[in-house]
Amino acid sequence: MSKPKFAIYWAGSCGGCEIAFLDIREKILDVDKAVDLVFCPCIMDTKYDDIEKMQDGEIDVCLFNGVIRNEENLHLAELLRKKSKVMVAYGSCASEGCIPGLGNLTNKDEICQYVYEKSPSVGSDKNVMPKTAYKTKSGQLTLPAMFDYVRTLDQVIDVDYKMPGCPPVAEQIWAVIETILSGQLPEKGAHIGVNPKTVCDECNRTKEEKRIKAFVRPHLVKEIDPEKCLLEQGLICNGPATQAGCGALCPQVNLGCRGCYGPAEGITDMGGKLAGAIASIIDSDDPEEIEKITDQIVDPVGTFYRFNLPSSLLGRRVK
Repeated sequence: MSKPKFAIYWAGSCGGCEIAFLDIREKILDVDKAVDLVFCPCIMDTKYDDIEKMQDGEIDVCLFNGVIRNEENLHLAELLRKKSKVMVAYGSCASEGCIPGLGNLTNKDEICQYVYEKSPSVGSDKNVMPKTAYKTKSGQLTLPAMFDYVRTLDQVIDVDYKMPGCPPVAEQIWAVIETILSGQLPEKGAHIGVNPKTVCDECNRTKEEKRIKAFVRPHLVKEIDPEKCLLEQGLICNGPATQAGCGALCPQVNLGCRGCYGPAEGITDMGGKLAGAIASIIDSDDPEEIEKITDQIVDPVGTFYRFNLPSSLLGRRVK
């Protein structure tokens, strides 16, 4: 009996999701016994032509990580959707937009102008911009065209399941693989490897009535109480609105939850929910004092929409 065919693709992302897959350690041998890995550009030299020649639906499961940032990302998303029975948005980039999604605060032209003209690291005064095609003596070289803004995987193709995390933790990855191999898949559209609780529900820190007079950044605090809720110490923590599943790892090391597992069940716009939750704990009725306290939050959009701007109600900046 032939083994199920498995694919992992890396689109617009940092590659951490591929490394996280290896964090399942010796269980990777169990995966190798159970499935036939047919496509994984990170470790294999499979060509796009090889995938195009496959029958539609021949790949049983595809874990697709990364945002849709350029034409190549879109082409592979559409191709792998066609060739795969089950498509999983693997990791926060594919599910929510993640850090690359903050590029939606600007646009393609402004990004390229900074990177190739204005950045301190630019070593040429020729202001050369990348081209999608360039003719050389050996033939024509091509680059995929960059889109004006970032999209999540389900904004361009039909996605069966989402598996958030930046990156997903090893225990979560293995649990999902076991579920997939068992054939007992949940209802389409489900978030897999997570639970409907929030990070606050998983966090063991003591929580009392949260009323604060100031926000501080972790590196400016001489001593953080390891037992007390971080928000009650004036440290920004996105736990109240973030989907559980990671085991509250960041709060365990005195860092506020960043929100990489996406919005908890029932939350439409994570950034809006977080902003409201933070505003509700400010200990003041004076508008001027409230404004001074909230001004202590550095980069509110990057704080509350760090992992989910493209999938939020805001989506992107529109001129």
